[in-house]
Amino acid sequence: MLSVVEDNAKDREADLTVALYRPVGREELRLIEATGFRSFPRRLPQQPIFYPVASESYAHEIARQWNAGDPMSGYAGFVTRFHVRASFLARYPIRTVGGSTRQEYWVPAEELAEFNANIVGPIEVVASYKDEPK
Repeated sequence: MLSVVEDNAKDREADLTVALYRPVGREELRLIEATGFRSFPRRLPQQPIFYPVASESYAHEIARQWNAGDPMSGYAGFVTRFHVRASFLARYPIRTVGGSTRQEYWVPAEELAEFNANIVGPIEVVASYKDEPK
């Protein structure tokens, strides 16, 4: 039988979350909103990986420099913040892409539903960037 101390430790572990960020365009934000800000939409066939990022500054960089200038993103970039159970996220190695501050998790598209089920609390919009069509 587990002791009370061990039981409490397991409860605390289950409550641990990691804050992640996801830069999104106008349409993806609309789809997130349609879920009550509870999950990310499934990937398109040409998007085999869902990649949340580990730092807010990197998410701002992507939203501002890529999404806001992209017609496919509606010339808008939004930074979302959300929390994922640490025990679930541990299955994915963090990937460093192009510099030490550019870190991402690569979640295969077919695992996105399970990823969404491990989001704790709502997905929040923490910043927005807009540009004009050129």
